[in-house]
Amino acid sequence: MDKFRMLFQHFQSTSESVMNGICLLLAAVTVKLYSSFDFNCPCLARYNALYGLGLLLTPPLALFLCGLLANRQSVVMVEEWRRPPGHRRKDPGIIRYMCFSVLQRALAAPLVWILLALLDGKCFVCAFSSSVDPEKFLDFANMTPSQVQLFLAKVPCKEDELVRDSPARKAVSRYLRCLSQAIGWSVTLLLIIVAFLARCLRPCFDQTVFLQRRYWSNYVDLEQKLFDETCCEHARDFAHRCVLHFFASMQSEMRARGLWRDRLGRGTEPPEALDGGGGKAHLRAISSQEQVDHLLSTWYSSKPPLDLKATSGLWGSGLSHRTPTVAPSTQLSQHTDV
Repeated sequence: MDKFRMLFQHFQSTSESVMNGICLLLAAVTVKLYSSFDFNCPCLARYNALYGLGLLLTPPLALFLCGLLANRQSVVMVEEWRRPPGHRRKDPGIIRYMCFSVLQRALAAPLVWILLALLDGKCFVCAFSSSVDPEKFLDFANMTPSQVQLFLAKVPCKEDELVRDSPARKAVSRYLRCLSQAIGWSVTLLLIIVAFLARCLRPCFDQTVFLQRRYWSNYVDLEQKLFDETCCEHARDFAHRCVLHFFASMQSEMRARGLWRDRLGRGTEPPEALDGGGGKAHLRAISSQEQVDHLLSTWYSSKPPLDLKATSGLWGSGLSHRTPTVAPSTQLSQHTDV
């Protein structure tokens, strides 16, 4: 049980592992969808190419968009690209690295669909059956051009009366299917060679720029995630204190109206004493709606520089005169706990 919990925490804390898992899941769903799809070519000269190419390209487009939606880094990349510079400069190299990473994962499922369709051959036969050169086959010598076009349009429908048990239909279908499989295997081999060369040749070059861009792209993702978690924590603590203040004010009002009797002569306890004072100082310093709005707008328009010393000097008294000064060791321990 502990191993499963550690594995779940690993996937939950590692953004790349989550995205790789989603990529594999979309690829598996793609295989399942294609295997369960009922292919029915219209066998009409005007619509064969539209149906075949549409089935070959439209589902990959939908899968590509699903891959972009499922990848959290796509949103982080756009936010990093469109954010105001503020006190932190924008590095185009980091944005290019994140874009390449997002596209690489989003293209996995569409490529799986296209390769499955090419290796199966049904879409290719339906799309290009009317485009076959009839001079390559001797069985069309005694047919008129209109009969040839009608016959070629019926090639994907092997149960049609016009082409049933026809050697010419089998020859055309076999020719197109072999051509489709040749293209599919060629694309597969090309992708494998490109991936092999990229994996083998990358250590031969300087890894400094790659490591820097990978580090800062992960930093941008984790920083936004930690900010969202801290905002949720502050919202919960802020709502808790507002409720306690409401009950404390109602207690004073009821005492003023003579509807409240203190037991054992106890006075009104402050809300901070009611909740035990267990809140964190860096969260309790932001204690009004104006401060929260200012904090959120400042985070969007002017993110702090990537320098802790400069950040402490820049934001030391920017939000409120009540903001406490947190020691560097406390900051490190807080980031480590998250």
